[in-house]
Amino acid sequence: MFVFVGVIWCVFLVGLVLPFNINSLGITPRSGAGLVGIPLSPFLHANLKHLLSNTVPLTILLLLLAGSKANSPTIVVSIVCIGGALLWLFGRPSTHVGASGLIYGLIAFLLVSGLLERRIGPLLISIVVGFLYGGTLLSGIVPDLGSQVSWEGHLFGAIAGCLVAVLLTNRGENSKAQIA
Repeated sequence: MFVFVGVIWCVFLVGLVLPFNINSLGITPRSGAGLVGIPLSPFLHANLKHLLSNTVPLTILLLLLAGSKANSPTIVVSIVCIGGALLWLFGRPSTHVGASGLIYGLIAFLLVSGLLERRIGPLLISIVVGFLYGGTLLSGIVPDLGSQVSWEGHLFGAIAGCLVAVLLTNRGENSKAQIA
């Protein structure tokens, strides 16, 4: 978890000295070159303020995820890929960068999986996440067409988090039913 956040910081610092704009590797919807941005965009940030605003919530949410789930890397990769693919398919024509799609995906994942699992630990984490980030989740997915903030990246990240929670929770229930 700390390695993941550390890599994001390293990419930002390396980007400062590269002779090209590293953010051009972000998600550019419906372009072949923009496909590379699906896995790369969480590591790219427009500026230091953008990076700082993503670092704290990402660290907290990754800690909560690691404390609640055994397969955190699969969950993170799934949210990044599904949310990024949806953004590539349906986002406005611009280059989208940043870890906020992953952040919104983790918020949604932790909320939904906590409710679906019906176990006290995940449910408590869901309550904490709802308290800390519920308002952010709701306000961040509202379209703000005049802003450079990728509200659609937030929205598709949240959708991806919900999908991953439902898929992983259902898989667990189905495999228990087959064993019994």
